[in-house]
Amino acid sequence: MRFGTLDFTTAIDSPGLLAAPTAAALRAASAAASADALVAAIDPTLADTAAFCAHYEIDPGDGANCVIVQARRGERTWYAACMVRGSDRLDVNGAVRRHLGARRLSFAPMDEAVELSGMEYGGITPIGLPADWPLLIDESVAAHERLIIGSGIRGSKLLVTGSLLSALPNAETLAIAIA
Repeated sequence: MRFGTLDFTTAIDSPGLLAAPTAAALRAASAAASADALVAAIDPTLADTAAFCAHYEIDPGDGANCVIVQARRGERTWYAACMVRGSDRLDVNGAVRRHLGARRLSFAPMDEAVELSGMEYGGITPIGLPADWPLLIDESVAAHERLIIGSGIRGSKLLVTGSLLSALPNAETLAIAIA
């Protein structure tokens, strides 16, 4: 399948283009879910949203970013993943903080996000994240027919449906974006 200037193939058939946790999650998923995840190799220096979209002719609204946040309340610290379209911003200190019941919420430090997810910074995807992390998916992401997301590495991107993302473990769909 062609999207923008990229040619995508079935992700499960290209494990070398996926982070290990992403490949494992796709292998464990249903056959239908695995078939819905497509992958394409990209230049890893172009993995960041603006550069990627400009080079591969993808509208930022046709992509979704996975943002890892660190929540705190008292002595407890936990992590969550949030999915918002590339054209939107995450309402970190409003909707996300309230939904998670956190006293303080911040973007997770890069080294912690990478270590805990087992994925590369700039390529983190919700597919294969730790099972105990909440996954908050913006309503516009869940409703989108096809979206470009990270693959767990900077050298490729996944093409998935919003419904596949909404069906991931611990996924909740709610309004968390600021357009």
